[in-house]
Amino acid sequence: MENGDQTADVGTWYSNLAHGQWVKLPVAGRRPPGRYEHAAAVVGQKLYISGGSRNGRHLSDIQVLDFTNFTWSSMKLPNALTAAQSENDTLVQHFPATSGHHMIVWGQKLLLLDGHSKNSSYVTVRYLDLETQQCGVMETIGELPVARAGESVTLVGFKLIMFGGEDTHRKLLNSIHILDLDTMSWNEVEATQNPPSPRYDHVAAVHAERYLLVFGGCSHSTCFNDLYVLDLETMEWSQPETRGDYVSPRAGHSGITVNGNWYIVGGGDNKNGALDTLILDMTKLVWSVVTTVNPRDPLASEGISICVALIRGDQYLVAFGGYNGNYNNEVLVMKPKLKDSARPKMYLSPAAAAAAASVTAAYSYSSGKQLDFTRIEDTTAEGASQKQDGFAGTTSTKDSKRLLELSLAEVREENSMLKGKVDEINNNHEELSKELSSVQGQLISERSRCFKLEAQIAELQSMLEALPSVEAEVQSLRKEKFTI
Repeated sequence: MENGDQTADVGTWYSNLAHGQWVKLPVAGRRPPGRYEHAAAVVGQKLYISGGSRNGRHLSDIQVLDFTNFTWSSMKLPNALTAAQSENDTLVQHFPATSGHHMIVWGQKLLLLDGHSKNSSYVTVRYLDLETQQCGVMETIGELPVARAGESVTLVGFKLIMFGGEDTHRKLLNSIHILDLDTMSWNEVEATQNPPSPRYDHVAAVHAERYLLVFGGCSHSTCFNDLYVLDLETMEWSQPETRGDYVSPRAGHSGITVNGNWYIVGGGDNKNGALDTLILDMTKLVWSVVTTVNPRDPLASEGISICVALIRGDQYLVAFGGYNGNYNNEVLVMKPKLKDSARPKMYLSPAAAAAAASVTAAYSYSSGKQLDFTRIEDTTAEGASQKQDGFAGTTSTKDSKRLLELSLAEVREENSMLKGKVDEINNNHEELSKELSSVQGQLISERSRCFKLEAQIAELQSMLEALPSVEAEVQSLRKEKFTI
């Protein structure tokens, strides 16, 4: 469904918008210049856009979209100097021109972390106070990470978790740095097991306040479609198996979580833009495609941003910008799919009995209507045999026959609809059976693996049990040797 091309009416865009359907938001006034690799965040009824890249230049502006009247404005900011900074400190005179950075909502402040700029060798944390409209640099201590771009920054509680990126010397990174927002102290964390390869332009999200999920990104030669999970309690990486729809490799995409679903939009593989909007069920690790767009759609762009906003009482995904041969400045919105409808088919019904009951009811209803056919035909025949009652009787019989024929047509139409529903239920049942067979195959494989592990454990236990006799034999040999 190539719905990204649809432009909504100013006054009624939200009234008939279906779940899982992208539309261009009608905005008034002058729009900001198109861009990509910018940062975006929603606070209250406003979308904030910072920096980005356009025509090979990094941008330093802050643009604001007000959802109450759907108008853009450019924010002009005074400066706030800390005691540790002089009035000539260029870091706080303006927001530096930058791209590939991140913007995090922290109370009534927006925190901006690094990106492509020329101001520091280490990650710089800047702030924008939305109440006072002042901005500046926040002093940080500890193990400062080197300056980078294309990293992921995720807020977990009162900590920011930074992963990966590309430093100013184009070295790819897969290190983990954590910023404690209470103490403003950086700490580099060593994680174990199987970490992701160094990468940038990936996305990350947190699930259940414990698991950091990292998806996609690229190296200097290839793009990825892998998913890694970091357990923030044990600091162990894993690469779990996912199910569902095929997900193509991509970088420069954007993601946002809504009710346990991770929405992924945009990105590409340096050849083609990603046309699909994806959902990852973060509990079941099942991918599904929500919708697809045409290759020239703004949603098929690298360096796009996505946020979630509450507009007129409803939640919407809000996408902006990106580059797909054009620098885009469209605002696109979508109602997130309901949780149940976003699940794969094998989870649509809590029990197969419900489907079976529907099939039984449909067949029963269909069977009942078939019995009516006999009664209708008999009644029609009886009416036809009453011609001897004269003209009035003949007219009455014709009227009755006409009514019966109409009823018969209605019943046949209902029967056809029921047959279609039965076919649909049968198809769903067939798909459920296939998925059940697949799960049973996986279960058998896991049982086989467990059996092998149990056999290895039993072998190890027997070796441990034999160890005392081996030690006794060694002691005996030592005594014999001593005697000799």
